[in-house]
Amino acid sequence: MKVSIIGGGGLVGSCAGYALQCGGIVREIALVDVNADLVQGQALDLLHGACSNGDQKITAGGTEAVRDSDVIVITAGLRRKPDESRLDLINRNVELFRKILVDIRNVGTKPDVLLFVVSNPVDVLTYLAIKELSLPPAQVLGLGTVLDTIRLRSLLADRLNAPATQVSTLILGEHGDSMVPIWSAAQIAGLPLDKWPGYTPVVIQEVEKRTRGSGAEVIKKKGGAGFAVGIAIRDVVHSIALDQRRILPVSSLQNGAYGLRDVSISVPTVVGRKGVLDHVEIELWPKEKLGLQASGRVLRETIDKVLRK
Repeated sequence: MKVSIIGGGGLVGSCAGYALQCGGIVREIALVDVNADLVQGQALDLLHGACSNGDQKITAGGTEAVRDSDVIVITAGLRRKPDESRLDLINRNVELFRKILVDIRNVGTKPDVLLFVVSNPVDVLTYLAIKELSLPPAQVLGLGTVLDTIRLRSLLADRLNAPATQVSTLILGEHGDSMVPIWSAAQIAGLPLDKWPGYTPVVIQEVEKRTRGSGAEVIKKKGGAGFAVGIAIRDVVHSIALDQRRILPVSSLQNGAYGLRDVSISVPTVVGRKGVLDHVEIELWPKEKLGLQASGRVLRETIDKVLRK
């Protein structure tokens, strides 16, 4: 499988490339960026570690690389400012994203290519890609709340001194301010969350608050997210490459799940080689379902304001 990363010279794109190289699953990683020197440097850095890391082919270049790609990952975009919401980015990023979509159309792609949007605001841009590219909606997905979910799991594990790999819960909805943590599904090592030593409602409130502010916190302290988002991208790409059919909270076009329609948003989604295979409606607490529907309305209003001018 060949994966092309548009924006591969930047922090997110290069971290995704490194995570995929370490994963050793995909056969070829192509880094694409308008900054030729930077992207060639990133590819060279990956190549230098190849003998100890993986046998993938590593290349760098322009948009022509997407022509024979199986998955196109778009990470290019302007960075969010510390006090700026992800949705505030939309007017600054939509124009850039549309140019990328034009470049992809002009180069051409394989009929079964999957487009994987990471650029923010990811839900709005995923919807835009579905509407402006002649691909079936199932072949277009966004990172959605995958990153938020692994942040929540990891921070919860750290706070409760639990094994991070045995923490299970989800964040659904918008990748942004209206995200909805699904505490009703939270478990640690198969135990209900409230049975784990050290659990209190106050702890949950603290972890949720820190998770919601994680993006701004990492931007303030180091300039932007890199390692964790690279891991999140790798998780989705591996589910595609291996046809794992994992249930992941990626952003995809909704046609009825939880009453959501005509909006790209994160719900539990079966992800495999052909992209979005199905949506799974797990039982939610009433306040969680209402929160998810409210999140859908927030995105619908933004789409109506920005994309339908």
